[in-house]
Amino acid sequence: MVDPTSDLGENVDPDDAPQCATCGEAIVNVPTHHVVTWVDGDGAVQYRHFCNDDCRADWDDER
Repeated sequence: MVDPTSDLGENVDPDDAPQCATCGEAIVNVPTHHVVTWVDGDGAVQYRHFCNDDCRADWDDER
């Protein structure tokens, strides 16, 4: 898996790229990429990737 804080602009294999939490598409060189982060009740950091605003809006918030 690619470091979620890295620049995903070049040389990322779709098999290694993060996947959209809503539609499941690999996120490779997508300028509309969003990442939502939060700290859960156990103190662990959680995150979800989204390929665009629509997928972010459609996400079933599981927090």
